Amino acid sequence: MVENVFGAWDYAIMAATMVASVVIGLYFRFSGGKQKTNEEYLMADRNMSILPVAVSLMASFISAITLLGVSAENYYYGMIFIVANLGYGLATPIASSLYLPVFFGLQKTSTYEYLELRFGPRLRMLASLTYTLQMILYNGIVLYAPAIVLESVTGLDRLVSILVVGISCTLYSTFGGMKAVLFTDLLQSALMYGAVISVVVFSSVQLGGFDQIFIKAHEGGRLDFNKFSIDPTERHTWWSLLLGGMVTYLSLYGVNHTQVQRLLTVSTLKRSKLCLWWSWPVMMLLSTFTCIGGLGIYAVYRDCDPLTNQKITAIDQLMPYYVVDAMRSVPGLAGLFVAGIFSASLSTISSACNSLAAVTLTDYISRWCKIRESYIIWLTKLVACGYGLLFLALAFLAEHLGGVLQASLIIFGAVGGPLLGVFTLGMFTTYANERGVSIGLLSGLAMTFWISFGTPRPSPTKLPLSIEGCGNNITVSTPMATNPSDYLYPYRLSYMLTSPIGFAWVLLIGTLLSLLWRHKQPWEKAGCEDPDPALFTPPLARMLRARQEKKLSAKQVDVGSSS
Repeated sequence: MVENVFGAWDYAIMAATMVASVVIGLYFRFSGGKQKTNEEYLMADRNMSILPVAVSLMASFISAITLLGVSAENYYYGMIFIVANLGYGLATPIASSLYLPVFFGLQKTSTYEYLELRFGPRLRMLASLTYTLQMILYNGIVLYAPAIVLESVTGLDRLVSILVVGISCTLYSTFGGMKAVLFTDLLQSALMYGAVISVVVFSSVQLGGFDQIFIKAHEGGRLDFNKFSIDPTERHTWWSLLLGGMVTYLSLYGVNHTQVQRLLTVSTLKRSKLCLWWSWPVMMLLSTFTCIGGLGIYAVYRDCDPLTNQKITAIDQLMPYYVVDAMRSVPGLAGLFVAGIFSASLSTISSACNSLAAVTLTDYISRWCKIRESYIIWLTKLVACGYGLLFLALAFLAEHLGGVLQASLIIFGAVGGPLLGVFTLGMFTTYANERGVSIGLLSGLAMTFWISFGTPRPSPTKLPLSIEGCGNNITVSTPMATNPSDYLYPYRLSYMLTSPIGFAWVLLIGTLLSLLWRHKQPWEKAGCEDPDPALFTPPLARMLRARQEKKLSAKQVDVGSSS
């Protein structure tokens, strides 16, 4: 049994976080329009201000898994991972200028309604189901991860933790709808910042100064940014991080329904673009603090690594272990840390409840059933609540699923690239058709899952670690060196390239099959000669409008001359 290190202040901070989140949900349930319409419940009446939306875009992407994983990544593999944030920055103008205007112009509740307008109902259903299954699996694990953290820090049973977090999240997202989700994300983001900054500050104090973090990290080889190799099998290089970061960002902020739904809660396209632009520095700042936190923990434990010393059994336990080992002496710090980790999960899960409710009502139920207008809002709330309870059930099962934590992260990346390819073919070409793109999507998913889950695969090599300062007699076994050529080449590729590979595959296969296997487009089936420009990215839309205007002018000239 883990020793309970929580004091009164720690419990007070945790309780205040949960109560405040539920109170925000209740406030929006009984204020404004009182969540009586789907427009308010799912889209916040499309009149939200920029700040909560920008912060929510970050919070719904950053989960407890991210905070724990990024800190451990910097500790064991170095700070080069931060380069991925530059990839996010490079992708921001692409998402805001080329993808967002299409969704904002259509003003649809579900992102996948676009695919039916552009291709047809079968591809819409295929993409929507892919997204739904991805989000269900991922969020069950997101709820389970912080429960392990709380158990390791406080000794509180993980099942109790899952119930407290899961029920709180389900209540406020069900009661308050999108408005509650956006404003609780503000609170929870502040706590996320508080958690990682507390680690940075405390490690700086232990080391005798903030600069000591980087001095010790440099001595330990954690600040090596000289990685410009073009070898795709090298785990992290500038090229893999920039390319992987760009495609990952576009798959999330360009076409993922969870994020697009938030971007449609403001009144104008200009404000929506500002939300997207502001979300990047908010996310990058949190990522930077998390990276520095990992380096700070390394600087403290550089001579006595907890993993090698068998104090922890997995690298994701590193930050919680540091809180237990070093920060417990200050009342409230452990509570602040755990509140921040829980907040990261609360924001992700509440976003998923609301987004999946929108997709379920729009893409499934409304297509197959006729529902009275007065029942729709209640059904939407029931579906949102149902997803919260489903995440609870999956969290209870997660401990029996072995390596599902890593598997869920791989799934999240492997699905994003192929789906980005589908929307890109739809918005950037007029030739892509439903048959070609559907086969491209299915084969792309098969490709990325094979690359991600195929075995055997080599383990990543950690940077040098030491236990010389531990003062014990633990013997460290040296792992046997393996020859990379012993493994199948696709299994050696950097995981950062999985999404770009899936994206490129769908573009290639979708293009070839669409050109070779002609299939009537939706506008041709409707008897129209030209497509609706609103379905395409702005540069292509302008070309289509110009062509249509030219045709119209030519017809008017012909009519005038014949008369």
